[in-house]
Amino acid sequence: MAKDIIIQNIAALKSHSVINYGIKTKVVDFTEKLFYTLFDANAALDQSIDDLEKLFKEIAKIACKKQEELCDGIWNQYLEKLPLVLENLNQDAEYILENDPASNSIEEVYLAYPGFYAIAIYRLSHELYLLDMLLFSRLMSEYAHQITGTDIHAGATIASPFFIDHATGIVIGETTVIEKHVKLYQGVTLGALSVSKDMKNEKRHPTVEKNVCIYANATILGGETIVGKNSIIGGNTWITKSIPARSIVTNTTTTEVKVKELK
Repeated sequence: MAKDIIIQNIAALKSHSVINYGIKTKVVDFTEKLFYTLFDANAALDQSIDDLEKLFKEIAKIACKKQEELCDGIWNQYLEKLPLVLENLNQDAEYILENDPASNSIEEVYLAYPGFYAIAIYRLSHELYLLDMLLFSRLMSEYAHQITGTDIHAGATIASPFFIDHATGIVIGETTVIEKHVKLYQGVTLGALSVSKDMKNEKRHPTVEKNVCIYANATILGGETIVGKNSIIGGNTWITKSIPARSIVTNTTTTEVKVKELK
């Protein structure tokens, strides 16, 4: 088949598309610049914030679905939220340092902990979600997903302080609610029991009350499922019903170990 025919076919098949793929790279640049601005002691705040505003407005031209004058004003609303987000993230970092015996310094938490990075991008993207910048927030959280292996939907409600250890494989759904002083380990899923489009505006994901610890590979599902405060959820558990406060949940599967004598 001739090249010009192939080009015509491709053009016809993508004629319905209004996707501007460049937005993905712009969101990555914005996310990295934002993280640098908030956490690097040498960042020149005045210049960095000007640079962020420029990037933000370039992205908003593509991602914002509101009237132009409303889109232009969203940056100022977002900027006003950043001090509180940073305050919460500093609390998260201190909580990680206090609870992880492997951590040696607060700098290590900021620079080398994928769990902290995932929390940071969640908190920053959550503010975009609340401003109805849904594509922008989703691209930011998906970037964190690629970097850390942790998938936190920007719509989730997560109080500070919050601790994610090891991070890889964690999934937190859009309508999840997590209260203060919760700890999650790798592979935890806070998900929905079933998925259908008509549930879009319903609470589909669990609520985790304060002071709960959820160990590796636990799966907790359902919008009506509540994990009561001060509970411990053991690894590899499967939970679809509410758990009372001060509970310990364990997987009853036992592993038998036999020692083979060598001949």
